[in-house]
Amino acid sequence: MNFWSYKKEYQLLKKKILKNVDRTLASGSIFFGKELKKFEYNFNKLYKSKYGLAVGSGTDALYIALKSFGIGYGDEVITVSNTAIPTAAAITNTGAKIKFVDIDNDYLINPDEIEKKINKKTKAIIAVHLYGQSCHMDKIKKIAKRNKLIIIEDCAQAQGATYKKKYVGTLGDAGCFSFYPTKILGAYGDGGFITVKSKKIFEKMKRKKFNGIESENKKNRFYQKYYSNEHGINSRIDELHLSILNLKLLKVNNFIKKRIKIAKYYNNQLKNSGLLLPNVKKNNKHVYHLYTVYHKERVEIFKKLMKFGIKLNIYYPYPIHKMKSYNNLKFYKKLKLSKTENLSKGIFSLPLYPDISVAKLKKITYALKSVLKSI
Repeated sequence: MNFWSYKKEYQLLKKKILKNVDRTLASGSIFFGKELKKFEYNFNKLYKSKYGLAVGSGTDALYIALKSFGIGYGDEVITVSNTAIPTAAAITNTGAKIKFVDIDNDYLINPDEIEKKINKKTKAIIAVHLYGQSCHMDKIKKIAKRNKLIIIEDCAQAQGATYKKKYVGTLGDAGCFSFYPTKILGAYGDGGFITVKSKKIFEKMKRKKFNGIESENKKNRFYQKYYSNEHGINSRIDELHLSILNLKLLKVNNFIKKRIKIAKYYNNQLKNSGLLLPNVKKNNKHVYHLYTVYHKERVEIFKKLMKFGIKLNIYYPYPIHKMKSYNNLKFYKKLKLSKTENLSKGIFSLPLYPDISVAKLKKITYALKSVLKSI
């Protein structure tokens, strides 16, 4: 049984997708056309963001956001170690140093640990809204304000999630989203988005994503001329994928409703099973990009589930500070993050995507309950 599949979704949307693709190809516009303008406008409107721009990937979104706030060599950025590698890679690629902090039982950054790592070199906090729910943003915002730090939200797994009825991506200074196929709003390729409050930073981001070329500020003497105003990268998303994303954006709230319904099914079926189920924090709307549970006998559970043909995934089995590319750096070698390290040994995620069948859900929960009774 596949952990994730887009095939049923594609069959349901096939006619509309192909119609959009044909229309886009016939338009003669490959980049920076009507689909881009439409998508940026509708994404900002849906999530109540003042400004925002589409980029090539979620990884690019993080990097561009960091650089646009002037973060680079000699600076430090605080974040968690139980996240996707791109969160850390984006920081490292700016030349800044990562300061990893530990997490709470909900797998989210522990605000009480943040202040312990702040020094005169600290410039920003990346708050990772992991698995589908928001971090403790009130506490984080107070810390950031007190210490004059930028907050960048990593929303790759939490598009549509809210904290105190406000969407993630609008709570800090900038929000970074991913449209990797498995995400809440998945492309059939890649893509990303940055939401931002400041017009000045927004204009800078527009330049950063397109090799420093000015495409926003008409007062700039090099507006829309092939001239690099500042060092940037090439991070664009094509009209073809945007035509598909524009279609799926209309349906994203329905996708989220289905995810929440599936999560409720798992909750009902697996309560009192011995698993530590997802803990939805007060004031949060969890959108369940992943349904992640914990059990100390994970290895045994996986081994026995193989007999049922059930495949589960682990996000993330190795904390980043324990990975070879990071733990060879002297400032991470002796780092101990007890909660992060302990939870990583027992977490695993159950299949969850909008069009998973009831039959598969029943098979998964039956097999899992059977295995757990034998442990």
